[in-house]
Amino acid sequence: MLAASILLALGAIGLSLAVGARAVPLADVWHALAHPDLSAPDDIVVLTQRLPRTVIGLLAGAALGVAGAVMQGLTRNPLADPGLLGVNSGASVAVLAAISVWGITSPAGFIWFAFGGAAAAAAVVFWIGSAGTQGASPARLALTGAAVTAGLTSVSMLILTTQQAAFNAYRFWSVGSLTGRDLSTALPLAPVIAVGIVIALAFAGGLNLLAMGDQTARGLGHNVQRTRVVAVIAIVILCGSATAIAGPLVFVGLVVPHVARALAGTDYRWIVAVSAPLGAALLLTADTLGRIIAPPGEVEAGLVVAFIGAPMLIALVLRRRAVAL
Repeated sequence: MLAASILLALGAIGLSLAVGARAVPLADVWHALAHPDLSAPDDIVVLTQRLPRTVIGLLAGAALGVAGAVMQGLTRNPLADPGLLGVNSGASVAVLAAISVWGITSPAGFIWFAFGGAAAAAAVVFWIGSAGTQGASPARLALTGAAVTAGLTSVSMLILTTQQAAFNAYRFWSVGSLTGRDLSTALPLAPVIAVGIVIALAFAGGLNLLAMGDQTARGLGHNVQRTRVVAVIAIVILCGSATAIAGPLVFVGLVVPHVARALAGTDYRWIVAVSAPLGAALLLTADTLGRIIAPPGEVEAGLVVAFIGAPMLIALVLRRRAVAL
């Protein structure tokens, strides 16, 4: 299943580079990558337009897929997504601050603001949720995340309703898009995403013990608090990076772990591993579909993911219910 998922992601990469308003044969795509010639129209399309959004979709999709799997294992909540720990809302407030206070309007300019805001919001949620003698239980993390998200959303709405310039720049980022960004936006965060995926894979075995309950995990000698701290660090790194370069994409981190679980079983070591290529394949496929379903314009990847993800999630729920019955 892991090999099949990787092949699926490679196929999505090929389609992302070849399909669009101007169709480019795969042989020409390979020639453009191996022997670039910026005087050829096809090479210009592939190298300057499709390659950057393909790299961004690959990085953001893999990061969100892995982060969603870790988040669902950490909270034992099948509906957990990057918004649960306030990641999206923290990034949104930071981007709005960058736009309204410092006048930054380019994605390359505010990616670090988005990353910092996502990290700060998740850190606050974990700090509040872990306060007290009981520690960071899944229920407390979920409730704290919902409260922080509500508060930060109110701040975002206040800024958006009082500053028209901030709204105009923010709305394009907030819909979840792979366009309007070049490789200089994505490449600085590529090593960060790679580190987050490695951390998630290294500690995925601990999520199997957390799934049995905190008392059982402690009885088996597992350090529950350490696993939670490391899992939150991985989530912050992955969600913060993906949200910074592609905007708040919701359904990728929600749907992909369910698909990975249906394919790979209940072992989180395999769920996390399979979620990376599946997340990349889903986001790239959504972006490719967005180019061809409404010509001559495009539908943003975040909207297409929602249309794909919602029926997929409903089908998984119904299938699980049928098996249970």
